[in-house]
Amino acid sequence: MKLPIYLDYAATTPAHKEVVEKMQKYLTYETDFGNPSSNNHIYGMNSKDAVEEARRQVAKLINAKTQEIVFTSGATEANNLAIKGVMNFYKLRGNHIITAQTEHKAVLDTCKYLETQGCVVTYLTPGKNGLVNLENIKAAITDKTILISIMHVNNEIGVIQDIESIGKLARENNILFHTDAVQSAGKLELDVDKYNIDLLSLSGHKMYGPKGIGALYIRSKPKKIRLTPQMHGGSQEKGIRSGTLATHQIAGLGEACKLARKNLNINFQKIKKFKDKIWSELSKLDGVYLNGDIENRIYNNLNISFDFVEGEALIASLYDLALSSGSACNSSTQEASYVLKAIGVNSNLAQASIRISLGLYITEAEVDYAIKFIKTQVEKLREISPLTSSLAIS
Repeated sequence: MKLPIYLDYAATTPAHKEVVEKMQKYLTYETDFGNPSSNNHIYGMNSKDAVEEARRQVAKLINAKTQEIVFTSGATEANNLAIKGVMNFYKLRGNHIITAQTEHKAVLDTCKYLETQGCVVTYLTPGKNGLVNLENIKAAITDKTILISIMHVNNEIGVIQDIESIGKLARENNILFHTDAVQSAGKLELDVDKYNIDLLSLSGHKMYGPKGIGALYIRSKPKKIRLTPQMHGGSQEKGIRSGTLATHQIAGLGEACKLARKNLNINFQKIKKFKDKIWSELSKLDGVYLNGDIENRIYNNLNISFDFVEGEALIASLYDLALSSGSACNSSTQEASYVLKAIGVNSNLAQASIRISLGLYITEAEVDYAIKFIKTQVEKLREISPLTSSLAIS
């Protein structure tokens, strides 16, 4: 069976071979399989050493201190722990959160839950380019504002928010700043000190590591951030996140972070060239629109809408390509992307949109085939569309 060309790296990435090899060292009787909390024998001590090595590797990727990294089951848990943990611990100081309508559901649904618990949430509307206006954040701040949560790179449209300016604004107003860095960690330079980030979430499987593992950065200096734990039942991770540590997954995440840090610029050059080529060719079609800012966007993402094409038919016609119409978390629904709606894309175009996200294992031959195939299928669909007559052919 011929497999489709994989163009959905924003949904998940294959694990590096080095990552898999690292993980295998902590699974069987012949390896260091012990519980890292078992400090009275060599099996546990070796596993603990592996966990701490990974903690250092994650910290180095974002210029954090080793002790500021807490392992979680993924970014969804990290987002929940950050947002709920802050609002629970600092509830006597205030109850207001500022976020954006285009955040990942792991942030939005957490905020919606907190509204049922008495929190007040401001959901900012980004501009048509997908970027949140700093002045709008300023205007939303009240004396009850405890937390600003704005993602670094949007998972659907790939725009890069100005987290350096947002972090500076938060620090000046004594407000905590959390960023979901799932789509930027391992792809862009991340420096928690430079950007005044207090809390940062990341995920293993978005950066060629394993699924089921993530991490939360929690600032310790100049002022230690306190969180109310959301899971109870042990003293692991200093009591912030109870549960037996998955040594093999943690080691895999650490190895992925090490490789990402080493190859940051190399990966950028290769993938950006392919992304630019795809957009250069597809933009030659009439009625094609790039969703999100053209300049301030991650180098591996294109979110494109096609006019005069029916959405479901478009996705079905691109059977030779494994890509997405938006976030993988919402792929089971037939509704238009809430992210595209939030930036003002009309329903028809929002339905007829695709997200192309590239990664390390894509080849130039595959890119060339994808370009030709998308063009061919869009033209075929337009030939049978009753709206085609409205399309001006140049």
